[in-house]
Amino acid sequence: MAAKTSAKATTEGTNYRRYKDGDSSPRVWQEEIFKAGWSYKCPTYVLRTPPCSGSCPSGHDIRGWLDIVRGIEKPPAGLSWQEYAFRRMTEANPFPAVMGRVCPAPCEQGCNRNMVEEHVGINSVEHFIGDWAVENNIAFPMPESETGKTVVVIGGGPAGLSAAYHLRRKGHSVTLLEEKAELGGYVRYGIPGYRTPRRHLDAEINRIIALGITVKTNCRVGRDVSVAELEAKFDAIFWGIGTHSGRGLPVPGWKDTANCVSGVAFLKAFNEGRLQHVPGRIIVVGGGDTSIDVASVARRLGHIKQVSEQDRIDHVILGQVAHDVAASARRDGAEVTLTSLFPVEKMFAAEREIADARREGVDIRGGIMPLEVIKGADGRATGLKLCQCTMDGMTPIPIAGTEFTLDADLIVAAIGQKGDMDDLPEIDNGKGFINADKTMRVPGRPKHFVGGDVVRPHLLTTAIGHGRVAAASIEEFLVTGDVSKRPKVDVHHFDLLGKLRETGLSPEAAAGPARGTDQARFAVHNFENRGPNEVITHEDLFLGHFLHTPRHHRGEVHIGADQVIGNFDERLLALDDKSVVAEAKRCMSCGLCFECDNCVVFCPQGAVSRTPKAQRTTGRYVETDYAKCIGCHICRDVCPTGYIQMGLGE
Repeated sequence: MAAKTSAKATTEGTNYRRYKDGDSSPRVWQEEIFKAGWSYKCPTYVLRTPPCSGSCPSGHDIRGWLDIVRGIEKPPAGLSWQEYAFRRMTEANPFPAVMGRVCPAPCEQGCNRNMVEEHVGINSVEHFIGDWAVENNIAFPMPESETGKTVVVIGGGPAGLSAAYHLRRKGHSVTLLEEKAELGGYVRYGIPGYRTPRRHLDAEINRIIALGITVKTNCRVGRDVSVAELEAKFDAIFWGIGTHSGRGLPVPGWKDTANCVSGVAFLKAFNEGRLQHVPGRIIVVGGGDTSIDVASVARRLGHIKQVSEQDRIDHVILGQVAHDVAASARRDGAEVTLTSLFPVEKMFAAEREIADARREGVDIRGGIMPLEVIKGADGRATGLKLCQCTMDGMTPIPIAGTEFTLDADLIVAAIGQKGDMDDLPEIDNGKGFINADKTMRVPGRPKHFVGGDVVRPHLLTTAIGHGRVAAASIEEFLVTGDVSKRPKVDVHHFDLLGKLRETGLSPEAAAGPARGTDQARFAVHNFENRGPNEVITHEDLFLGHFLHTPRHHRGEVHIGADQVIGNFDERLLALDDKSVVAEAKRCMSCGLCFECDNCVVFCPQGAVSRTPKAQRTTGRYVETDYAKCIGCHICRDVCPTGYIQMGLGE
């Protein structure tokens, strides 16, 4: 009985057949056979966007590079599959080694494979390819030509670096201004190095800069150079300044209390190497990934009991001094409590990060809200008064009679952040952010474009996607003087014409007005590209084709609470070559042929056949002889990927 239950659970929702038991009447005839003269419906190969790409804020052609890794799409002569996958991957996102580690992977949540058993480990494949490229010193090709146009990118974080990368690849002259001493933005100054190893971060940044980008660090716009000067000197301006000003708790006692700090300031002090230990009792208020990082870093740093007045943590975080503590000093585990307005299961932080933090000794309490900072006679915080709460959307509702107080030597607010706009009143929308339209253009300022958290705090992959879209808009602006509407599905798509060119199979030139048939060579026969407008869902797939195949999980280093102090080793382990190929093979190639031969095998008329090998490439694996096709639709019914749809034929 248990075995039967398990089998049912793994196939629930799986579309093994197009028709259900008991079906006896036809569907709407117009959907099956369109009678107009002697026309009827025959196979048309329709390219659509898979939901993984449709869910990816950076705009990856995920199906494309998974098909390369699995061996469906072959690289050009002389190029390894690893490098070819890297080239395809970085058409959208130049940070595969970093993002393969820290992206929460909305692509995996959207993966149609979830309807069979479990999503494809997209992050793990990206992680592998990114590391391979770093280890093999793979560089980006230099621009083929120079346009003579100049663009200034303000901010060297993920959004700014993404925009600079895409603009430079188009041949524009790019100058990047960064306020801090090093590039990387929140990836460097906000995320701990055990999550984003600095060797890989530096390699991916240096690869971008090597394209010929001029970099000026320690340069703050509004202080060292004015907006007016930039407008006069450059043809376009991109703002990617991030949100490096943390929000305090909106409760009595918080303001101007020395040992009440923001999560942004805490992590910046740690990542700059100034913060080397923490006090004994810490409360982190948040619930997102930043709060988890603060709590996890605090547990790793540990607590030193005897410190000088100068070494107090608020002097280090709020000033520019560094801890001066002997490396051999005894460290005890800090008591770290993380509180969230939402219940733990509804916290915004990644589930894996929550589990790791708990394992490492962080006490996570959900469904409670702060009420007041409790202070001692010296004006320093000694605790935080809280109560249980429920949530009305994003508004906490206190539950009367549930108040309690937690003792604390440091209180950290990781509840959000905004841009540091003190010197930039020209573009501040009044709330510490910069407004943007859907093309990432600043309304009312034609030369100005923007991206990243300063538009709307979200994921790193979102900031990278903003940079990509803004660069495309800037490119259009520099060429035409204006910016047009973006596609409905605004991601990188598989380019069939590009693939045909790459393989020497470009269509012939059209010789005047002509009617397209299956014999015409001036057009791509029976093909339609709906990628910019449609995302293919599992209802359009033949899921019964796919066998239950367990996912190949990356190894993870789990640290116990008694081992966490001083442990800053990376926790995620990359897959090996064999495992990464096997994991890529779990991809169902939604919306694009993956050469299974079902349509060839099951066509009762022999109308569908393999394209001759010399004319074959990805997306052009089979062809239809319309003289033999009777419009029976069997090829569509057995197509696992939904690539075959029925269209008018002759």
